[in-house]
Amino acid sequence: MTSLPARLLPLTGALAALVFVGAVAGFGLALSGYSQIWHPVAVLGAKDVPHALGFNLLGFVLTGVLAAVAALDLRHRLPADAGWPARVGAQLLLLSALGFIALGVLPLDPDDLHNEASSLHATAWLLWWVAFVPGATLLTFGMRGLSRWRPVVTASIVAAAVVLFSALIAVALMPAGIAQRLGYAAWLGWLCVASRAGR
Repeated sequence: MTSLPARLLPLTGALAALVFVGAVAGFGLALSGYSQIWHPVAVLGAKDVPHALGFNLLGFVLTGVLAAVAALDLRHRLPADAGWPARVGAQLLLLSALGFIALGVLPLDPDDLHNEASSLHATAWLLWWVAFVPGATLLTFGMRGLSRWRPVVTASIVAAAVVLFSALIAVALMPAGIAQRLGYAAWLGWLCVASRAGR
């Protein structure tokens, strides 16, 4: 009989998405003057912001832990004949999830965007997307041609493109809050597909 944790593994991506969206929506409503359009998500967990610890634990740390579980599970489920691109990609995807956890451990300092605390937060954000984009791309190349894995191959290349666009280009074309959330939505959507792929 399948254990309860094993039965939950296909749901880790969806759970991560639900936790993150719920935390951003709920803590956003609770913070006076906060705009989901204009303000980055990190403001909800910034130093001296009301309920910042709660948001960091739910929005970043718990979401990141669920993403890390999904990435580890994906790595363990790779076919025996999966080549090095897929395996290296899976490792990078795990590293990306750890970067997301670090966003909650290293909160932003809204009073000084250039001090050490804010620099560490920015580094964690950089780790999240810089690891994800090549990780998802390598997974795409490593798993192409395998019909059971076609959904995650498609989701990986789309999510990699959207996250890259969000991080480097979108902020110049649209409000910062929307640009950032576009990248997070692509990543969370990828998690939902990846946690169920190949089963």
